[in-house]
Amino acid sequence: MPHTIAEKILAAKAGLKEVEPGQLVTARPDKAMSHDNAGLVIRQFRQIGAEKVFDPARIIIPLDHRAPAESEKTAAAHKSIREFVAEQGVAAFYDIREGICHQVMIEKGHVLPGELILGTDSHTTSYGCLAAASSGIGATEMAAVWATGEIWLRVPETIRIEVKGNFGLNVYPKDLALYLLGLLTARGADYMSLEYYGKAISQMPVSGRFTLCNLAMEMGAKFAIIPYDAQTEAYLKARAPFKWTPVAADPDAKYTRVVEVDLDRLEPQIALPHRPDNVVPLGKAAGVKLDQIVIGSCTNGRIDDLDIAASIIGRRKVSTKVRLLVIPGSREIYLEALRKGILESLVEAGAVVLNPGCGPCLGAHQGILAAGEKCLATTNRNFKGRMGSGEAEVYLCSPAVAAQAALIGEIPDRILP
Repeated sequence: MPHTIAEKILAAKAGLKEVEPGQLVTARPDKAMSHDNAGLVIRQFRQIGAEKVFDPARIIIPLDHRAPAESEKTAAAHKSIREFVAEQGVAAFYDIREGICHQVMIEKGHVLPGELILGTDSHTTSYGCLAAASSGIGATEMAAVWATGEIWLRVPETIRIEVKGNFGLNVYPKDLALYLLGLLTARGADYMSLEYYGKAISQMPVSGRFTLCNLAMEMGAKFAIIPYDAQTEAYLKARAPFKWTPVAADPDAKYTRVVEVDLDRLEPQIALPHRPDNVVPLGKAAGVKLDQIVIGSCTNGRIDDLDIAASIIGRRKVSTKVRLLVIPGSREIYLEALRKGILESLVEAGAVVLNPGCGPCLGAHQGILAAGEKCLATTNRNFKGRMGSGEAEVYLCSPAVAAQAALIGEIPDRILP
């Protein structure tokens, strides 16, 4: 029987010869990731009477969402996590200095093709950029995983996305991701797996693939997977000194739907408040006056994202009408951006560079918006109240659009050289 990538991975992790969509399986994940909410997982872990985690080598905990701690409550939670890590012998612990959990996971070699990875963050789907099946789960579920090393999962149906053509000038993977989100809507891939194919996908670096898989969650996807190829192999050889077993879909695998996208006709996209799937071409939002612009997050905080923004801004200055916040996705990216002069260029232009982490994206402590303010961000969510006041507005875009907006203080109709 022919199978998709997700079906093959789940069959392997459940110890079964094959599975089919809709089937419930008991799977053993390869890795289990929690960030600051590990404090809640720990409480649940204690409440069910567990004493030892199933395998400390398979648990990864980066602190990134509220880093550094913005309150005494968060500081206490961080302290409890550090104590638990020492008690349980969890070696893969990354304190506040390292960066966003998803970026850290792939940078540090914790993601391998063909693996099943679970995380207590909805955007864990990002790891499909390295041909893994990865998904977010709740704290209670993770506590059970820590205790038993197992979880129940339903085998998802799979949507095949065929990308044709080439990216045009100033059109990027974020634009493709937003376009797909607008096309499929926030419910269009509920508990499904997405597989991406096409020349533009095979030529796309891991950074762009990360963006695609990251935003797939906003369509409701359980997994988002880009098949293993030369790009995957090259990235991993530099970072993961382990063996891996790539998984490919069978040529005659059955898909619940095939979605075709013509890149040759794609233009820069933007998501209007207050839904990530409220997507329109850039020109339809042009002229909106802005108060804040954010370039960063797990969606677009990598070195090429920062480089794109810096190249567009160049030697010009950020408009005095806006605050431009720049957040490298990790310490590694921060250091590379320093060495290349990217951060220096952005700071000279008027940007404020924050420490690697989630920053304004979750609205906890950095870059909070006041009532009536408007923000343009390269993040993945623009729900009402997401970045502060429920009376503020957040628009989503690519780093290129954000950089152009920073120069003029409003949403542009196009990106100029």
